[in-house]
Amino acid sequence: MPLYRQIFLILKARIGSGELAPGDLLPSEHELCDELGVSRITVKRALNDLADAGLVVRERGRGTRVAEALGGQVMNAALEGWLENVSAMARDTDVSVLEFGYVPATAAVAAALALPPGAPVQRAVRMRRLKGVPMSHLVTHVPEEIGRKYAADDLGDVALLKLLEAAGVTVASASQTISATLADPDVAAALEVAPGNPLIEVQRTVRDVNERPVEFIRALYRPDVYRFAMSMRRVEGDDGKTWTPAAGMIAQTADAPAFGAEA
Repeated sequence: MPLYRQIFLILKARIGSGELAPGDLLPSEHELCDELGVSRITVKRALNDLADAGLVVRERGRGTRVAEALGGQVMNAALEGWLENVSAMARDTDVSVLEFGYVPATAAVAAALALPPGAPVQRAVRMRRLKGVPMSHLVTHVPEEIGRKYAADDLGDVALLKLLEAAGVTVASASQTISATLADPDVAAALEVAPGNPLIEVQRTVRDVNERPVEFIRALYRPDVYRFAMSMRRVEGDDGKTWTPAAGMIAQTADAPAFGAEA
């Protein structure tokens, strides 16, 4: 990774962690050169990229400041209200359907949906925006017989879980993993970030009451717009006191609703 990109990610992490708060003045170019052991040209390019990403504001003679946050209000919702939170996601964000069609299932998708490799599945690519800011890039796969019961236009207006319910599916459970990844060029363009930017990656398999997989989703989130939080309680266990989730994990946008799950 080029040096300027490394400096960009270091400073972006400081902003994302709150070490540098909105309105804070960043160290000068000279100070950053001394701290990080790089040239002024490298620091200047990293700061310019931060400005292009909307994370800082550069003013001649006044230095570089962290840009004001999108907002400060956060509304919390627990995972127990999963479908209700999906409705909030649909209500408070705008979605664009980028791709929609039927394709042979790859080995990974087939394994997630308990289908033979190459079985036809519906594949949809969507992007959600919060107040005009790209928030998430979503790729969903659904078994063909379920996917045929709704159209691409429906995905632009209705949460996918609601469409599954309307198709006669009773959603009962889901399993998911949360990790980190880097934006490839196509995803970076959709989310309006630079290629290689860190993203939150969520993979989830949704099942019906018969434990049949009915949806597999890979969601990529901009960490400056979306975050996960968890409430915990201290409880007595066999090995002494331990931490346990109090009300399930919630996913929060940086400036408004907290969502239990992406549809």
